[in-house]
Amino acid sequence: MLGLCPGALDAAPTTAYLMLGERCVADCAFCAQARSSEAAADRLSRVAWPPFDAQRVAQAIAEAHARGEIGRACFQVTHGAGSHASARQAVAALAQAADLPICVSIAAHDLEEIEALLAAGAQRVTIALDAATPQVYARTKGGSRERTWALLQAGAGRFPGRLGTHLIAGLGETEEELLNTAQALLRLGLTLGLFAFTPVRGTRLAGAQPPPLESYRRIQAGLWLLKEGLGAIEAWRFEGGRLVDYGATAEALALWLAGGDAFRTAGCPDCNRPYYNERPSGPLYNYPRRLTPDEAEGEIAALLRTLAL
Repeated sequence: MLGLCPGALDAAPTTAYLMLGERCVADCAFCAQARSSEAAADRLSRVAWPPFDAQRVAQAIAEAHARGEIGRACFQVTHGAGSHASARQAVAALAQAADLPICVSIAAHDLEEIEALLAAGAQRVTIALDAATPQVYARTKGGSRERTWALLQAGAGRFPGRLGTHLIAGLGETEEELLNTAQALLRLGLTLGLFAFTPVRGTRLAGAQPPPLESYRRIQAGLWLLKEGLGAIEAWRFEGGRLVDYGATAEALALWLAGGDAFRTAGCPDCNRPYYNERPSGPLYNYPRRLTPDEAEGEIAALLRTLAL
């Protein structure tokens, strides 16, 4: 998209994703950049991140944005010594070169670090919660989930509309646990992105399986209904942690979900993360583009068949 290297595109990215830093000092079990990871150093999830000169990249982003091809830039910052200072400098440099929204995904420690990134030119700061429950957090990320939650809560109050987070489905939580957490985060006013766990060679969870696609579809639809104000956990029914009823008829659900937007990448505007969770050959967990009418009808019909309607 930026003209920096050759390659065929099946689904063009609508955000420029930029990784800053070397191997992370944190040790998330699913992450290619984790401290103990044996994955290639240029990997994050399934994506390779080749290095380029910063000034050249900033200029290329500015030009792509001017052409209407890129709507946003997003820095993915690995945690280490000086990572926050480097992120502030990179955000300021890109903000000066290109007039587009900038996001920063980073392990912030306090409100002051968030404020400094926003002051440098970031539109939004994202602090990844990832794990839906304390138990999953302890097993896959370590550290204090309570501290991360408290920072998200405080940041949402101090910087309304300018803080976000992510959840990963398939780390051992139930659908009910993930959607309860999602609703709580949305009620704080946070922007919420959703990933499907993706096993990456060289990580501690390399041998684990991604979530069943039908489970992920129920979660996607639930998250979309929550965001659109078309439902709430209190009105839904779960059996053994599995979502079986959204508290609506099949006809109402089909009408609400028509078009298939619920099954597209969830997160910031203009964020589509092509093939971050899946191989281009499929199955697609997060569609990086609009669904065709046949795809949308097929996904909705498949979803309805898994519910107790």
